[in-house]
Amino acid sequence: MSRTRTRSRSTRPAPAGTTGRGDTTGRRLLAAVVAAGTVCAGLSAVPASAATPEPVVSRGVTIPAFYTPPAGLPAQNGALIRTEALPLGLSIPGLDGRPMPGTATRLMYRSTDSAGTPVAVTGAYIEPTAAWKGTGPRPLVALASGTMGQGDQCAPSFALQHPLTLSGDTVSVGYEALAIYRLLSTGAAVVVTDYVGLGTTDRLHTYVNRLDQAHALLDAARAARAVPGASVTAASRTGLYGYSQGGGASAAAAELQPSYAPDVPLAGTYSGAPPADLTSVMKGIDGSALAGALAWSISGFAQADPDLRAVVDANISAAGKAALADASTMCVGDALFGYGFTKSNKWTTSGKSIGDIIAADPRAKAALDKQRIGTLKPTGPVRLATGVQDDIVPHSQARKLAVDWCNKGADVTYDAIVLPNLGDKILTNHLVPLITDQGDAVSWLTDRLSGKAAASNCWTMPLQP
Repeated sequence: MSRTRTRSRSTRPAPAGTTGRGDTTGRRLLAAVVAAGTVCAGLSAVPASAATPEPVVSRGVTIPAFYTPPAGLPAQNGALIRTEALPLGLSIPGLDGRPMPGTATRLMYRSTDSAGTPVAVTGAYIEPTAAWKGTGPRPLVALASGTMGQGDQCAPSFALQHPLTLSGDTVSVGYEALAIYRLLSTGAAVVVTDYVGLGTTDRLHTYVNRLDQAHALLDAARAARAVPGASVTAASRTGLYGYSQGGGASAAAAELQPSYAPDVPLAGTYSGAPPADLTSVMKGIDGSALAGALAWSISGFAQADPDLRAVVDANISAAGKAALADASTMCVGDALFGYGFTKSNKWTTSGKSIGDIIAADPRAKAALDKQRIGTLKPTGPVRLATGVQDDIVPHSQARKLAVDWCNKGADVTYDAIVLPNLGDKILTNHLVPLITDQGDAVSWLTDRLSGKAAASNCWTMPLQP
């Protein structure tokens, strides 16, 4: 029997931290309540290695061997590496004996990261039980999840099997199931990406990296066509869907599709609360309930960008590096309790905030400027929605993305979601629009998958919040 080992990564910019914070069961349950409350307001395609890899344990959760990439990868982006049946944690038998909402397959496929290096990415494909009633063949929605965390146990495909994880020091809630199941109910197939480094045990998740997450989403759409038993084909209209981190991923993918994946027949993109300007977003999450996400972005970019790595090494204190390493194995539920409302000046040698340090360093500022979404014209119609009170992923920078796209002649439907202020920096202003706008988002994207034209409202943009 394989020996259990604790996850470690030699690529981290910070020294190894502990794999657990010694939380009691009561604390884990408290974090679960907070996480749930904010949300509610096979077969191998390529033979695996003969040697069984040792299990990786992340904060008390054993990561299945499926998530360990092989030594060699296929030559083509989107090529399947392996698949296996994925039991859905939320599923019921239908009257015809088929499971509702569908049959799921776990998958690993090839993509390319921001450095141009081939990388294995995991995810899930769900063949819906519902029939497609629109025009054309069954369409496909490639869904990019909102923030789940940086530990491998936080992977969206893992959450589909385990909707609520309370194990070891992990609290994870599979909140994207609601959007996924609503999309499946329309008769569209859904493929979900785990992003680069989330789930796969060979590297750190490159949280909100524009190129990494766009590539992973587009390659998931490619991989879905080759899943055994899948009814989608190269001719299937494809939609992109995402909110928050996922909104940034879908927005970036819509921009990059012409150059990176012209073979993906993109019919429409939903981008909710996209973090288009990371300099602004870092200031929004600093000191908020989701301050742990600031640690994830710093660690991810330090791994991928030498200039940012140098800034981290020079300015983050020993205590800060330990916090980054600790947070790098956390999911959202753990981070809300462990680092909620932490201010980043506690992690720096100078006592300045990380945002101020980046703004003053030309290397760091240039590195984040490269992550800006909105410099390219997106393919096809896009619906961009953002809550006017959003103080985590600031409304103003998301609206600026819509303006930038309109100025490039894009087909943009911009929706400002007007709600009262539901509490400063406690996530409600960011998460409530996810729920209140979801029905409209699914309906809009279903119309695009049916071949219906969208009506841009760019000409009214100056009149809207």
